[in-house]
Order: sequence, then structure tokens, then C-alpha cells
Amino acid sequence: VPRNYDPALHPFEVPREYTRALNATKLERVFAKPFLASLDGHRDGVNCMAKHPKSLSTVLSGACDGEVKIWNLTKRQCIRTIQAHEGFVRGMCARFCGTSFFTVGDDKTVKQWKMESPEYGEEEEPIHTILGKTVYTGIDHHWKEAVFATCGHQVDIWDEQRTSPMCSLTWGFDSISSVKFNPIETYLLGSCASDRNIVLYDMRKSTPLKKVILNMRTNTLCWNPMEAFVFTAANEDY
Repeated sequence: VPRNYDPALHPFEVPREYTRALNATKLERVFAKPFLASLDGHRDGVNCMAKHPKSLSTVLSGACDGEVKIWNLTKRQCIRTIQAHEGFVRGMCARFCGTSFFTVGDDKTVKQWKMESPEYGEEEEPIHTILGKTVYTGIDHHWKEAVFATCGHQVDIWDEQRTSPMCSLTWGFDSISSVKFNPIETYLLGSCASDRNIVLYDMRKSTPLKKVILNMRTNTLCWNPMEAFVFTAANEDY
């Protein structure tokens, strides 16, 4: 490739100058440290997280040894540790009012815990424990009602007062990795399964609505809190 080495005729002169000017104005941001803190304390890998719906400084994390920790982000320390399950903590979610949270684990149980620490001398015990038939891989709570959904072999909708699901939704026979309630149209659910599909369900009709099959597997999805019919999927094609 013929090339002119005269520095006055550099082919990328304008883009180069533009980049330099941009970097000069952004130097404070370039040297800003993005890393703030690490919350240490789990003895095993962290498998799932949940945030408190009312308190911005509270975050929950569940580990592969069945341990759940509640963190205070302003102090950057662990407030409380619960040995919640035997085996992995597969999923967790906070109740919409923020008074309690739910965890599911490899021991086929769904447990509801108080958000506040127990009083002095009180035992650290769940409010409710539901023993299921299969391993649950994810859980999410309704945004307004005392209803939550779990996923595993199928999507189960539970009433908080009952020990058996109100209805079970299924489309195909594959394990579902994640289920999420829509924050605006609160009767809608989205789920993603390991046979590369995303399925949307309607709680009122108790039927699946639509199924999309992608090229690669989606691990989890998240609804947009402002626009009801937009969601983001975390897919394995990066």
C-alpha cells in the first residue's frame, strides 16, 4: 500500500485531533476510579442478589453454600447472615412492601424471611417454609399483591397464604431459569428457559401468551420500569 510519510498529510488528522481534544476535556473522568468497595464475607460464590424495594442502602445476596447476607451499602458492611438453605440459594426477591423476602434453594423449599433482624434471644427462623416437588431455579414477587412466582420445571404462581400453587403455567418441557413480573402491567410475567426461548405469560388467563426462540440461551430478563412492554434479556451471545 503506497503511503505518504509527510506528517502534514496524515490521513487521520481530524479524527486524531478530535480524540485528543475529547480526552483533554475528559481527563477527570479518565482518572476517576470506578471501583468503590467490595463487600467481603461470603465463603462461597455469590449466586443471586436482590435489592430492597424501599431502602436504597440495603442489598441481599445469596451464596452457593446456602448462606444469605444482608448488606448496608453506606457502611459497606454485612448487617445479618442467615443459613437459609442446604445447597445453593437459587433465587431471591424482596416483598413489594420491604418487610420480608423470599429465597428458593436446591433443597426444594421456598422460604419467607423477615427483613428485620430477630430480637435478642429470638431464633433466626423463616416465617413460612413451602416444600415443593422439584428444585426451584428462580423466584419473583408481584409488585402490588401478595402473590409470587417460582420457576423450575414450570412457572408456578403462589398465594402467600397457601402451600400449593394457585396455577402452573407451562409451554414445552424444559427447565426455566428465571421468571420476572412486569412492574407496570403487573399481571404479565416473562420467563426464559434453557431451550433458548423466552415465554410471556398472563396471570389472569393463566395461559402462556407468546414464545420467542433465539439462537443462544437467555439466562435472565428484566422489565423496563417505565415502558410496560420493553424488557432486556441477558443472552449468551454476549
